[in-house]
Parts: sequence; structure tokens; C-alpha cells
Amino acid sequence: MANPNQDARNSKGQYVRTPETAAQDARAAQLRAEGHTYQQIATELGWTTKAAAIDACRRAIRDACAGPGKALVDLEVTRLEAMYDQVLDILTRDHPVVSHGRIVCSDDGQPLVDDEMKLKAVDRMLRTRESFRKLVGLDAPSRVSVEAEQLGREIGRLLDATLGPDEDPDGDADA
Repeated sequence: MANPNQDARNSKGQYVRTPETAAQDARAAQLRAEGHTYQQIATELGWTTKAAAIDACRRAIRDACAGPGKALVDLEVTRLEAMYDQVLDILTRDHPVVSHGRIVCSDDGQPLVDDEMKLKAVDRMLRTRESFRKLVGLDAPSRVSVEAEQLGREIGRLLDATLGPDEDPDGDADA
């Protein structure tokens, strides 16, 4: 079988996750945890390439993290929404100008409204929404800085010097 998921396609040819493919991915991950190489996993599960085994193991890892990860994201979303609602309450209220502990009033005796408090609330709302967008992945990915790219190359050189250029950092040369 060239592709472990060849039967798990919809009418448009797109991959569809099924309980059978999830079980197969879990078996691949179990074999990997037992020390099998990706090629050994592919052979045992009837796949023609080790890439299929690598993909299956990655999907199994994503599956394992999905439940707790989603619960954490849901909790953080709930917290950010609560913060946003509290800031919205502050924004909708009028705040009087206070000087030396006393409310400042206009000539007609009405309290002057302090716009600075509303502007601070707007700033806080923007920061809360920014955190929300980052958490749920709504923002476009940031560009990687040149310094980060240089750091990545330097790390690669150090790994090559330590492990040798043909070794894999996880200790599996056939990965």
C-alpha cells in the first residue's frame, strides 16, 4: 500500500480522518516509541515509504496533544473574553475629571467627562483583542528576522559539528 490513507479520501480527493486511520497512526507512533525506525514501521504497516510512517507519527502526536491543547486554548479564550467584557464596561461608563480629590464641574454644575479613561480602555481592548487573535491564529505569520535566520544556521552548524552532517538530532539516521 503506497499511501496509508488512500481509502480515506472524499469526493474531491482530500484526506479525510477516519477512526481506522487514527488507529493506524497510533500504531505507528507506538512502534516508533518502541524504537523502530520509520522504514521498519512502514514495512510492518504495509506502506512503501518511510515518509508515510513519519506523517502517521506526526498525526498521532497532534492527536495526542489536541484534547488538552484545545481545552487550554478554550480556557484562555474564555479569560480573554471576560477581560474584554470588563474593559467594555469601563469604556461605556462616564468618568468624571478629578482634581485634588474633587470632581471638576463645568460652569453649569455638570461633571466634566475624563476622556483619558476611555482612551486607556480602548488601548486595553486593543491589547486584549491582539492576544485573542494570536491565541487562535487569526493574524498572518510574522516574518522571521535576519538575526533569527542566522541563529538557525549557526545552530545547524553546531549540530553538524557535534553529531556529524549525516546524523539526525533524534538519533535516527533513517528519519
